[in-house]
Amino acid sequence: MRLLLVFFMVLTIFIPCFSFDIPGKDLPLTLDYYKSTCPTVFDVIKKEMECIVKEDPRNAAIIIRLHFHDCFVQGCDGSVLLDETESLQGEKKASPNINSLKGYKIVDRIKNIIESECPGVVSCADLLTIGARDATILVGGPYWDVPVGRKDSKTASYELATTNLPTPEEGLISIIAKFYSQGLSVEDMVALIGAHTIGKAQCRNFRSRIYGDFHVTSALNPVSETYLASLREICPASSGEGDSNVTAMDNVTPDLFDNSIYHTLLRGEGLLNSDQEMYTSLFGIQTRRIVSKYAEDPVAFFEQFSKSMVKMGNILNSESFADGEVRRNCRFVNT
Repeated sequence: MRLLLVFFMVLTIFIPCFSFDIPGKDLPLTLDYYKSTCPTVFDVIKKEMECIVKEDPRNAAIIIRLHFHDCFVQGCDGSVLLDETESLQGEKKASPNINSLKGYKIVDRIKNIIESECPGVVSCADLLTIGARDATILVGGPYWDVPVGRKDSKTASYELATTNLPTPEEGLISIIAKFYSQGLSVEDMVALIGAHTIGKAQCRNFRSRIYGDFHVTSALNPVSETYLASLREICPASSGEGDSNVTAMDNVTPDLFDNSIYHTLLRGEGLLNSDQEMYTSLFGIQTRRIVSKYAEDPVAFFEQFSKSMVKMGNILNSESFADGEVRRNCRFVNT
């Protein structure tokens, strides 16, 4: 009880001390930005994403994740797509990205088609934002309108990629702070984590969880014990052994975008510590209520996920609007 009182006193003092300004929050994005300059862009991206997700359903999660990692670092400006050069340190080798982000070739593939139809018009940042929406729909998730008009940055930030992005073993309070610093609420956070319903995780990111408190949060349920045993077969206890082995974060409907991930958390079987914290953390009073709501009401989850994706997609880089560009190749700044 004393710990809880101390926590709420700290939280009351701490949260209002955040001072954030959502980059580009007053800058306009519109639904018809490409109406006259590239009217086919939405159709082109949709068609390609249909093929890409048909080739491998996991590609849907890969594109959504890439969009998330882009927006959390100096706004949704395509900086995550930049390759390292002699004059630019990219974000791809930052610790949250180096062993987990994929999908760069998917972006290249779509960008090449768009450039052949509308050269120098559609930004990589918009491509990625639209692609994330289409990826969600193609695996059963909700639709939302995507405002467009973003510019691509000429810079990247290895430092911000290292510090801004939540990590799989991170505690709840720290994760809330990272979302809050982007102008995203606790409700946004819990909804956006719902994208893990179609994601996979590498052994290196859940080893500590399955050899740690997994058996505690799952309350020694016999079914959970069987699941835990299967996870330990995939991910050996020794660090470095099987690090890149993967398994679904939602082991019930791994290729379907639904609310199953929240049922996983209710059972205490969340694969990532950062996910399970939202239901079992001592500090998770608000997040626990939201997790339970989404587990019970998939419509409420879909509605909030759509709103939160738009909100995240509207985190913009004001510098890019003043000095940005439309890259011809998403991997490199124009020369």
